[in-house]
Amino acid sequence: MLSSADKKKYMELAIDQAKEAEKQGEVPIGAVVVDPEGKVIGTGYNRRELDEDSTQHAEMIAIKEACHNLGMWRLIDCSLFVTLEPCPMCAGAIINSRIKNVYFGALDPKAGACGSVVDLFEVEKFNHHPHSIRGLYRDQCAQMLKDFFRAIREKQKAEKLAKKAENN
Repeated sequence: MLSSADKKKYMELAIDQAKEAEKQGEVPIGAVVVDPEGKVIGTGYNRRELDEDSTQHAEMIAIKEACHNLGMWRLIDCSLFVTLEPCPMCAGAIINSRIKNVYFGALDPKAGACGSVVDLFEVEKFNHHPHSIRGLYRDQCAQMLKDFFRAIREKQKAEKLAKKAENN
């Protein structure tokens, strides 16, 4: 069982991954997979733009690395820490990899598959039901995303104004 201090430590590692994504111009989302003994076995951050691949979400990358490091696809009793509520694709990978616990920060009202839009972990017909713990570092995770998208909008606005001035 992870202590409160452990949960904070792993979520802070996920936030560090999100910051790395932001440095790369990616949406700042980060993920960390931890084994039952508390060892980090997988990390990832969004790479959709860098890799031009819609499957390169932080969770998918961290899960793939964890599977590789364990030498198996089953991540039984492992925990995932992620800065944003997983989408349906990532929730499916979490279910299929048998991750036990999912700790996430910000809710995703547009694509969240752990309660915001739909809760795939509660679908009775699935053979595995991860436990989700929402809101760990929620405000910090949400603010990172807000700041990122605000900066993009400001940049687009400045480019539009510059183009308009250029044409006058």
